[in-house]
Amino acid sequence: MIISILGIRGILLNRRNIPIMSMPIESMLLAVNSNFLVFSVSLDDMMGQLFALLVLTVAAAESAIGSAIFVNTFRVRGTIAVESINCIQG
Repeated sequence: MIISILGIRGILLNRRNIPIMSMPIESMLLAVNSNFLVFSVSLDDMMGQLFALLVLTVAAAESAIGSAIFVNTFRVRGTIAVESINCIQG
């Protein structure tokens, strides 16, 4: 619960840099994983561990795609500051 609150606080307070904004999202996914694992062990059920594995897979894919977007944005615009990126157009 504490990690989730810190993640929400991190998103709300750090709105200057896109990679720094994505770090609290990863910590919130870590909190979800730890909840799944703790309840899976306490309830003696394997489904929580399978969901944790699924969340880890989604987090890895999200991290890879996000990093690619950051690199592409930096190459095109020269900065990844949120204030300078007002709209993303295709």
